[in-house]
Amino acid sequence: MLNLPLNQTWNLENFFPGGSESPAFAAHLKELQASIAAFQEQVRNTPSPQQAEDTASLERLIELFQHNLKHIHEADSFVGCLLADNQKDKKAPVLSGQVKSLFAEHLSSLTHFDQVLTGIPDDVWSALLQKEPFKAIAFPLHERRALAQEKLPPEQEALINDLAVDGYHGWGDLYNTTVGQFRMPVEVDGKQVELSAGQAFNKLHTENREERLDLFEKWEQAWTDKEEYCAEALNHLAGFRLQVYKYRGWKSIHKEPLAINRMEEKTLNVMWEVIDRNKDIFVAYLNRKAKLLGVDKLAWVDVDAPLGDSSKKISYDDGASLIIDQFKQFSPKLAAFSEEAFEKRWIEAEDRAGKRPGGFCTSFPIAGETRIFMTYGGTLNNVSTLAHELGHGYHQHVMTDMPALAQEYAMNVAETASTFAEMIVADAVVKSASTDEERIILLEDKIQRAIAFFMNIHARFIFETNFYEARSQGLVSVERLNELMVDAQKLAYKDALSSYHPHFWAAKLHFYATDVPFYNFPYTFGYLFSAGIYARAVQEGAAFEEKYISLLRDTGSMNVEELAQKHLSVDLTEPDFWQSAVDMAAQDVKQFMELTEAKVQV
Repeated sequence: MLNLPLNQTWNLENFFPGGSESPAFAAHLKELQASIAAFQEQVRNTPSPQQAEDTASLERLIELFQHNLKHIHEADSFVGCLLADNQKDKKAPVLSGQVKSLFAEHLSSLTHFDQVLTGIPDDVWSALLQKEPFKAIAFPLHERRALAQEKLPPEQEALINDLAVDGYHGWGDLYNTTVGQFRMPVEVDGKQVELSAGQAFNKLHTENREERLDLFEKWEQAWTDKEEYCAEALNHLAGFRLQVYKYRGWKSIHKEPLAINRMEEKTLNVMWEVIDRNKDIFVAYLNRKAKLLGVDKLAWVDVDAPLGDSSKKISYDDGASLIIDQFKQFSPKLAAFSEEAFEKRWIEAEDRAGKRPGGFCTSFPIAGETRIFMTYGGTLNNVSTLAHELGHGYHQHVMTDMPALAQEYAMNVAETASTFAEMIVADAVVKSASTDEERIILLEDKIQRAIAFFMNIHARFIFETNFYEARSQGLVSVERLNELMVDAQKLAYKDALSSYHPHFWAAKLHFYATDVPFYNFPYTFGYLFSAGIYARAVQEGAAFEEKYISLLRDTGSMNVEELAQKHLSVDLTEPDFWQSAVDMAAQDVKQFMELTEAKVQV
């Protein structure tokens, strides 16, 4: 039982007291710098083992590697929280730059570490991975060794990492600065106010269509005012990546994101193919929603618009209680973790100016805690976001006792845990609806997520793929970026909308992430993969909880195809699994169509 009322601001003081002025954090960075230097010195003096018994120096090297990895994560999470919490904090970007520089030094040292790995004979390598402490981290070590064999010589890879701090990552920082200065003027209760990007985005989902269209026009105009800065950042981010890929001899822009997500290209292609050939029923849903809203075709800003009376807000306390109650039905351990997150102030949810847009969950591996960031405005979508981020937190929680390298799971399986948590809440809420009207509203909110994963994110993937192709020929103008974005949206939505969002490429911060390229398809993978897991959980009941935990703990130790085969007995390179997962979303649409049929009869 939660102790209400809950505090909506997070506690960062137990990590490094004093925020961006924290002496403890300054000491942490100083110690980290010394530890990275020690690793650099040690790696230069560590020969590649030529016999499986000759591993003592390599063991010490890997122990220091994992120590540094945890301390870098701790630092990066802290400055990420500071940047998100208060975009007026002038010291936080400086600290972020320091952490990026340290991370670049760490990556540079890893190029020499990789050289140690590649210098080990294959038969010795195979024998070594059967021994502890290597056995527990065999998969990520083997993955590093294989990827290193496809990269440039260590000195060149180190140079790339060093240049990336003020080049590649610098352009990402420019975008974040641009978003921090975003202001959209609107009238609230007769007064003119300026909204941050996060506040403005939440306002776009108002029930009043005229107000919605007016706000969206202002939203587009606000991004138009920032378009040159955003285009500059996006072009140079992509240009840096393309140059690196060229010198490595990597011909496909998807090679790196697929490797990062431990996923075969065949799996990615078959996933999109199955989605694309099943879109008719989702287009029918969009057309039905248009009729329910009294328009011929939905505009872009109508896609997420509420149906019925959505003026009733869900308080933060009620949203938290709802999540905990539904989590308990599936997993007492997930519910207990979430209670701890709420009560110990691991969540920043306050709706105030100065915060960055969006939501995230980040881990503090040394402290063994996570922190969740979002802006809670009282909508059902906000409750879903909260459940989503708690799913991320629980994923990290069940892996806390594992070696640092074994905790490094890919983004697509990270999105599995979060989306699965959303499904638990959404499905239970729909089933508990007391009237058809309430069920329609709740079901429609659930379907919105399928539309986002099957159409919105598909549009992002199409845009980004086509943008990189265009960028390989030279700089891409703002006008061309807008064209590419609208073309991608029309293709992904089967041209079911009356208007689109030309500046979506500027408004979506995922395109500017410098840690993970193609920050899009993993969401769709996670949604569908979690649908398969959810179906199994419903079928097996409480007995599935420990199996679910085992699956999550394996996410850092195998590729997704192996993970699915081991825990679900399915082949992700074939369409059957994906079809069954899409069918689950289609069932929601069929129920929605049945419930709303009478409402559109003439």
